[in-house]
Amino acid sequence: MLVAACDKDILGKTIRHGELELEVKKTFYHEEECGVEELIAALKEATVANLMGNRVVDAAIEHGFVDEDNVRDINGIKHAQIVLVEP
Repeated sequence: MLVAACDKDILGKTIRHGELELEVKKTFYHEEECGVEELIAALKEATVANLMGNRVVDAAIEHGFVDEDNVRDINGIKHAQIVLVEP
C-alpha cells in the first residue's frame, strides 16, 4: 500500500534547491485531509510511503517510521521515503 502525505501549506507548490525541482502535486498528494493519528494508522499499513513537509516527516520520525538521518532537506522542507523490505 502506498501512502503519500504532505503538509497542507506546501500542497500545490514547487520546491526548488539548486537544480532539484519537486512539485508537490495535488493529483499525487491530495485524496483527503487527515490528522496525525490517521497518518500514523496509514503508515502502519504502508509498504511504500512518500512524505513531504516538516510536520508530516517529523510525525513519522516521532513514531519510528523514519530515521532522521535518512531525511532529505530541500530548501528547508523535509522529504522522506519509506520502502518496507521484508526478510
